[in-house]
Amino acid sequence: MTAQKNDKKNDRNSRTTGKPTLNDVARRAGVSPITASRALRGVSTVAEELSEKVRQAASELGYVANPAARALASKQSHNIVVLVPSLANQLFIETLEAIHAVMHPRGLEVLIGNYHYSRDEEENLLRNYLAYQPRGLLLTGFDRTESARRMIEASGVPSVYMMDLDPGAGLHCVGFSQIRAGEAAARHLLKSGRKRLAYIGAQLDQRTLLRGEGYRRALQQAGCYDPALEVLTPRPSSVGLGGELFRQLLASQPQVEGIFFGNDDLAHGALLEAMRHGIRIPEQVAVLGFNDLPSSEFMVPRLSSIRTPRKAIGTHAAERLLDLINDKPVSEPVMDLGFELMVRESS
Repeated sequence: MTAQKNDKKNDRNSRTTGKPTLNDVARRAGVSPITASRALRGVSTVAEELSEKVRQAASELGYVANPAARALASKQSHNIVVLVPSLANQLFIETLEAIHAVMHPRGLEVLIGNYHYSRDEEENLLRNYLAYQPRGLLLTGFDRTESARRMIEASGVPSVYMMDLDPGAGLHCVGFSQIRAGEAAARHLLKSGRKRLAYIGAQLDQRTLLRGEGYRRALQQAGCYDPALEVLTPRPSSVGLGGELFRQLLASQPQVEGIFFGNDDLAHGALLEAMRHGIRIPEQVAVLGFNDLPSSEFMVPRLSSIRTPRKAIGTHAAERLLDLINDKPVSEPVMDLGFELMVRESS
């Protein structure tokens, strides 16, 4: 079909539906339809002056792009699907911001799916999003249903897994070892001579369980693991829950000398509860968190925590996905960004 026929077809569609078309926007802005499309998608190669003209024309006409039609016409979408287990957790927000910063200048739209730590909900999101033929998938961790795994494999859509590592799976993943992070937490508390050490974890997603496993291994190797000092609950992680579990643990195990919390918000709750009841941290009980959220260094006392590379994971996972989309060679599928132990006043 020639460009002239395309113009006539779009004009006819505009008159029939009453909705402005991309061609209408292009004519008003004085650019080609291709340039108008690129400008509206934020492609960085379009001059800012032209982009502004296109955006102004689209605004004046009330034009709204139809991504489904665009994908059908080009036989590929401009969407990247990112699936995360929570939008209430600060660590995923930082990762999503980093992904958007990489994708948007390249004209790719980021579609975010929140599956609330439910494997079944993630499977449904995958089924719905794959129907739109996304250019790529960014997935959190490796814990999903077998049906979801089959869908990802059968789709042929380039995929990168974030937050955790699985060197033996042959999958592209960007993150750090949750088990080694748990081991590092235990070694830090053991180094101070403390022996009666507890682990408190909530939500019980795979990453929380893995860091708990690493902590347990290190304590077992040191000969001081006590299963009575392991507190796990499927309840959502929160400051309030952290205070509650801290209080309950000390009531049942008053000789506990140190606690590793699976998330910083739980540790924040423990510090507040300790302050409320006059429990001296770290003299009576050392407290160590995980993720090193921005508020942790301002707690009283300042919270020691395992700092995780949330922003870097988003950036490198997005860049790796772009390489896969563009068929660029990738020498090593596993990218280990490590973690950092931030020692402060609480331990």
